[in-house]
Amino acid sequence: MIELHNINVRLGQFRLKNIDLNIDSNDFFVLMGPTGAGKTVLLEAIAGLVPLEYGRITIAGRDVTGTAPEKRGVSIMYQDYALFPHLTISQNISFGVRYHAKAKSESGSRFERLVRELNIGHLLKRYPETLSGGELQRAALARALMVEPQVILLDEPLSALDPGFREEIRLLLKNLHESSGMTFFMVTHDFAETLSLATTAAVMNNGIIEQAGNVQEIFQKPCSTFVADFVGMKNILPAIFNKHTSRIGSLTVEMATIPVDTGGFIAIRPEDIVISTHKPASSMCNSFYGVVSAIIDQGFSYEVHVQVEDITFKSLITKGSLIDLGIREGLVVHLSFKATAIHCF
Repeated sequence: MIELHNINVRLGQFRLKNIDLNIDSNDFFVLMGPTGAGKTVLLEAIAGLVPLEYGRITIAGRDVTGTAPEKRGVSIMYQDYALFPHLTISQNISFGVRYHAKAKSESGSRFERLVRELNIGHLLKRYPETLSGGELQRAALARALMVEPQVILLDEPLSALDPGFREEIRLLLKNLHESSGMTFFMVTHDFAETLSLATTAAVMNNGIIEQAGNVQEIFQKPCSTFVADFVGMKNILPAIFNKHTSRIGSLTVEMATIPVDTGGFIAIRPEDIVISTHKPASSMCNSFYGVVSAIIDQGFSYEVHVQVEDITFKSLITKGSLIDLGIREGLVVHLSFKATAIHCF
């Protein structure tokens, strides 16, 4: 559906460098990365709003590299919604139809269907400034979908919403994707959004794609320290490999796989590290005593740092577990994790 071949963009000192991506039809693709990584620049390049230095963009088998934005078969929705303040919501939704001859023929029935599906019938005569964030998001989605695009491009669509609205719009996006047959391309810096929405994804950093593919593979098997940190691995440690073991500082840990190289990094998700106040009777082959060095409140959970000799491990536990175990700084605890929990690269 969307094929990006060696995309390069130069904007002042910033560059997108050698971007290659293939996104299947009806995919929900999410491009992740920190602020300033170049996500929106790539989104706008696909939409035809940013010129390429060189490279090629193909949509549904058609080379659109030099095609005008309105003829590419895409719609873009920005995080600030970009609705016209002087037009009613009804006028905003219908605005783009005049530039799409194909969309005009069935615009009446499509308008009614979108209004019904997005539950915005009561908003049609109002102006954008009178709407809440969630209502603005629904109106902006209706406008983007009104022209029947092959691809809908979403720029951080949930970032400006309160938590309640965010969950509501996230579910709405998921349902729209499943019912519309369109290809979705969304950019975000929030990995939680990716896990709940994406079928495939990529991580961008400083204008390059660090890793692309299946979401779970990126989550569990990052290919670099940057990706591992971005997806929340927390425990990223330089290591020397020796068959099924690795040396991290003064510790030796057992792994389930044999690395190709003799050195690199291991990464362990914090939720895979189990903390207890006594040595548990379990099959976990990596087991150490350590001292709690820090406890960080993260809202619904706590990140607990445990110092084991010269290595600090980070574990994630619930508030209930913290209270039940009596975890506090300076407490000697037992820490364990499975060999299969270790990812090496």
